[in-house]
Amino acid sequence: MLKIHCPYCQETREEEEFHYSGQAHIARPSDPDSCSDEDWGNYLYFRKNPRGRHMEMWVHAAGCRKFFNVVRDTITYEVEQTYLIGHVPRESTQ
Repeated sequence: MLKIHCPYCQETREEEEFHYSGQAHIARPSDPDSCSDEDWGNYLYFRKNPRGRHMEMWVHAAGCRKFFNVVRDTITYEVEQTYLIGHVPRESTQ
């Protein structure tokens, strides 16, 4: 089971308290009305699914209920770091 540090609560808790919410840092198109159907569909439905280091968005559902970002290795499941939305992750130390 993963142990995840909530950057708002400042506590490390069991994965059961959190919910995965998708890939982090997805930029919404600045003018959705001018997007083609293909561009809008790509924005809505297509996400990266890499092997290795990946930036994800999670919510502390059983705690503060706030969203934050997690850098996690999708091969080892190791959580490298957590950080607030709108912030930039630290460089990898690996």
